[in-house]
Amino acid sequence: MIQLHFAVLLFGLSGLFGKLLSIPATAIVLGRTSVAALALVGVLTARRSHSHISLRLGLTLFPSGALLALHWFTFFSSIQISSVSTGLLSFATFPVFVAFLDPLFSKQNIRRLDMLFAFIVFCGLILIVPSFEFSDRFFQGVLWGLASAATFALLTLFNRRFVAETDAAVVGLFQNFWAAVCLSAFWPQLGGIGSSEFFLIVFLGVFCTALAHTLFIAALKTVRPQLASVTACLEPVYGILMALVLLGEYPRMRELIGGLLIIAVVVASSRQDSVVSEPPTIEEPTHG
Repeated sequence: MIQLHFAVLLFGLSGLFGKLLSIPATAIVLGRTSVAALALVGVLTARRSHSHISLRLGLTLFPSGALLALHWFTFFSSIQISSVSTGLLSFATFPVFVAFLDPLFSKQNIRRLDMLFAFIVFCGLILIVPSFEFSDRFFQGVLWGLASAATFALLTLFNRRFVAETDAAVVGLFQNFWAAVCLSAFWPQLGGIGSSEFFLIVFLGVFCTALAHTLFIAALKTVRPQLASVTACLEPVYGILMALVLLGEYPRMRELIGGLLIIAVVVASSRQDSVVSEPPTIEEPTHG
């Protein structure tokens, strides 16, 4: 659980880069995934874990890499259009998507408690929307945030199929590599960045992407997807606090109330749920 919470802290910090960097969301994602892939190559080289890398595994992970690129694009778009707090809180609704999608992957029944937690998180989301008119930038930000939540839920469940048998760093390497490949057409957007922005992208790629992504994937070996998803709801808490300190961005009262509901879900879920002692049987992924 410690590595899961540290990963969520780093994910929360990554939201600030949507405001700190004055480049398009596509360029931010391309930069962070490219740096992250290189960082993970260095990690695997230092650990001499090359034996875990195979062409078959790399091709199998292509869909999840494309999904990762889409997730981060929608995530940063949400923050750039609205605010750090709106983007992070709307993203935090992804337990709703996990609660509905997980039974399709694991062939288990939906637990009523999970549905209750998901409903409370959704109520928290409703509170942060000042207007449901599409012209409102906060409403647009929430829509992008919901897209980010849905893609991250799918990515979490997809990764669950691999982490029991595959090194988390290898999974992260291939996913970031494919994400960068999918966005490679946007390389010209990175051509004119300054040294400060270059440093921010490197920090984002190494710490908030490579390290955070690897820790989160590794945590899925022992933590149920529902618990991991609800724990990730702490991301907006960490992110909002850091946005307040570093950017001077104050959340609105409605956002604070919605955030309190989300925190309540995290605490309640942590008390009710437990760490899985053994991971479920992993099915061999199919090829299309």
